[in-house]
Amino acid sequence: MKTKLSIALLTSLLALSPVANANLSVNVGAINVNPDNDSSKINEAPALGLRADDDTQLGITIDYALDDNWVLELVAATPFSHDVQGAGGLAGNKIAKIKHLPPTFLAQYHFFDATYKFRPFVGVGVNYTVFFDEEPSAALKATLGTDDVEVKLDDSFGFAAQAGFNYMMSENWGLHGMVSLIDIDTDATVYAGGSKALTSTVEIDPVVAMFGIKYKF
Repeated sequence: MKTKLSIALLTSLLALSPVANANLSVNVGAINVNPDNDSSKINEAPALGLRADDDTQLGITIDYALDDNWVLELVAATPFSHDVQGAGGLAGNKIAKIKHLPPTFLAQYHFFDATYKFRPFVGVGVNYTVFFDEEPSAALKATLGTDDVEVKLDDSFGFAAQAGFNYMMSENWGLHGMVSLIDIDTDATVYAGGSKALTSTVEIDPVVAMFGIKYKF
């Protein structure tokens, strides 16, 4: 349901493009989410930890220009998938596989005036990350001694900071690049046989980088 709602929101925004006219642009390209390398401790066993790997998906960002310098941007993407690996005493073991959608809304300031082809920008905003399809690994089930294992991650709300550039090759087409730092923290709970077995506050806090093509309406 959450995935369908996110897709519906993105579709609705794209449908508004004829109304927004020249104020609207769309950027499409590869977007990578690279979580913080520091491991998050398991509360019941601090010597054990969790760490998520990176993933690259199709990124879609929608820009709405308020004037020549101020722009509102919505960052969206196809769902990211991460393997959660063990750290500390669990190093070398896959713990779970998770998916998430991290839509981010930012206000950007674009330097120089609109006549410049190359325009760097900075931005700040908020992120809401939805986790779903959490799948426990065979190794985790073996460790807990049961196949009845469930992994749940709470949704996350946090701040985001961004820097990037646009380079217009023509009136409508250009290149878009950006790097964002996003605060994504989630409470992870592992259930075994219906009972709470393990808990951890997982600090993902990724660096998000995108490079793609820009189309200005």
